[in-house]
Amino acid sequence: MNKILTFTLILLFVSGCSTRGVRYYGGGNSSSYQGSQQNVKATMRPYTIRGITYYPTVVSVGDEFNGRASWYGPDFHGKQTSSGETYDMHDMTAAHKTLPMNTIVQVTSRETGKSIIVRINDRGPFVDNRIIDLSNEAASRINMVGRGTALVSLKILGFEKSGAKIIPNQKELDKGPKEEIITEFALQIASFSNIEGAVFTQKKYDGLDGYKTIIKDIPGERTAFKVWIKGFQSEAEARDYSANGKFRGAFIVKE
Repeated sequence: MNKILTFTLILLFVSGCSTRGVRYYGGGNSSSYQGSQQNVKATMRPYTIRGITYYPTVVSVGDEFNGRASWYGPDFHGKQTSSGETYDMHDMTAAHKTLPMNTIVQVTSRETGKSIIVRINDRGPFVDNRIIDLSNEAASRINMVGRGTALVSLKILGFEKSGAKIIPNQKELDKGPKEEIITEFALQIASFSNIEGAVFTQKKYDGLDGYKTIIKDIPGERTAFKVWIKGFQSEAEARDYSANGKFRGAFIVKE
């Protein structure tokens, strides 16, 4: 009897574990993120899974990526996604580790040539060689359910509102922004009286952790050339990044 009970408990534990079951929110924060943060901008904050920190990044219409797609279905149907929505395996949605929530993406199978359009509303897949996790419905339309994975190409088509069930057509997407979310907060990491020092620093750190680095020329100041890191979607995100200690004396600025 004890053996049967032990085996049952093991099964219950294993069935509750997956690459997508627990999400961590904020740099190094081990608290579980259960979608309580309904503000879509909050999903642009860095998060850590299994010791790896992911930095969601701003993308532009027309950007393209290649990789291997996987899919998820019945085991997650009805559960909460990272965006706070309820996952419906029959919707045309997908999970991505760093794309902004509600990005509209064209997914093309490089094996069959079939294309679909999905909306990002979740985080994952947390496997090194996977680029996107499609819903069961989306995977079915490019004939990859049976095989489990497929080589695909991704193309950013535009951005939509949270919770949108109907994928907008290209004409509607063209009316929207060409880049997701205009950055309002930045981190000043250095200032110089000469442009050469600013340019060197800007080039050195540009692209670090997925953020952009720019030079701000402020006339009338002795150290007029400021080097800013941009790409933070909230003051909290900028504060979290500043706290990691990479840039001594850095402080938050608002455009």
